[in-house]
Amino acid sequence: MSPAFSVDSDRTVKTNARTGTTRQGMNKVTSMRVNWQLKAIWPVAVVLLSGMLLFLLATVSLEDTERHRLLLIAGSGAVAICGVIIVVLVTTIQRPLIELQEQIERVGQGDMTASVGFAKRNDEIGDLGRNFNLMVQQLRESREEIEHLHRTQMSRAEHFATLGELATGLAHEIRNPLAGIAGVIEIVGRDLPASSPARAVVKDVREEIAQINRILTDLLGTARPRAAEMRSSDLNTTVEHAVMLARQQVLSKPIKIEFTPAPDLLEVEHDSDQIHQVLLNLLLNSVQAIEGVGTVRVAMHGKEAENEGAVITVSDTGRGIPSDLLPNIFRPFFTTKGNGTGLGLSLARRIVEDHHGRIEVTSSSGKGTTFSITIPVHQPAATSVA
Repeated sequence: MSPAFSVDSDRTVKTNARTGTTRQGMNKVTSMRVNWQLKAIWPVAVVLLSGMLLFLLATVSLEDTERHRLLLIAGSGAVAICGVIIVVLVTTIQRPLIELQEQIERVGQGDMTASVGFAKRNDEIGDLGRNFNLMVQQLRESREEIEHLHRTQMSRAEHFATLGELATGLAHEIRNPLAGIAGVIEIVGRDLPASSPARAVVKDVREEIAQINRILTDLLGTARPRAAEMRSSDLNTTVEHAVMLARQQVLSKPIKIEFTPAPDLLEVEHDSDQIHQVLLNLLLNSVQAIEGVGTVRVAMHGKEAENEGAVITVSDTGRGIPSDLLPNIFRPFFTTKGNGTGLGLSLARRIVEDHHGRIEVTSSSGKGTTFSITIPVHQPAATSVA
């Protein structure tokens, strides 16, 4: 019995040494690990010793020679029974456990072809083996799916990178002649008589040129984003400035833009120009979503002292976004507007994520839309690359 216990004890010590680092912080259930063979043998041993004690008491009346002979037979029988039990335990339990432990080590090293051979047994040990093999199979399938998704994402990333380079070059090539066209249109417009009907056409051409220029600007901002310049400043001021500009756009419309600052919010690390761009885009989208009388509410939340992050909400009473379109609104070039580029919200999300924040949206048709932007008060320190 000793060799079996010794082998298992050594294996237990090695296992504890390998997994010791992963068990830090876990509560210790017992102060000493008890060998599983001892747990299996001690009830049998107690029963055998109790039986021998009762047998000894029962044979007190016998003569010494007969009593010694019976005790010898009983002791030999007890030892034989213990030996048989040990062999059965080693064969039916210890070997499967050793095999299971070896296969778990293989899985831990990344080998997803591991399996146990005792899964064919028709008992609880066999159930354990079948469950282990099924778990490894599911892990293998999950890893294959993750690898497939990773390859797909990498392929898409390379594709978008190529498109970005192409779009950047194309935008520059278009902008140069576009500036010349705008200049010619300006000269032609000045030379036309005041009563000429062509002046209306010139005005339309100017607006179309301005629209093309806005599309190119958004395209360049998406394809070649500018690095954020983080500075600690009052986020209330940044948001209020965007609200003031948006109010200028609705002077002739029955739309109110309300702003509620956060007095307890001190300074937030952010790029004021980029956050201003995000908010102005959201505000103009809200204004365009309102048909007739409506309200756009901008509110600030957050406490700098507790480092909870600053939260900006932009809510409107517009027509809302259908639920089937809601998951796609941040995708590049996705738009429901006839004259939209589909890059505004995509660029807004990228800017917010560059600030280590998040942008969320809730909406329902006919009841308005709410955008929520969360920006951490302090940006995480940049890690240097060796």
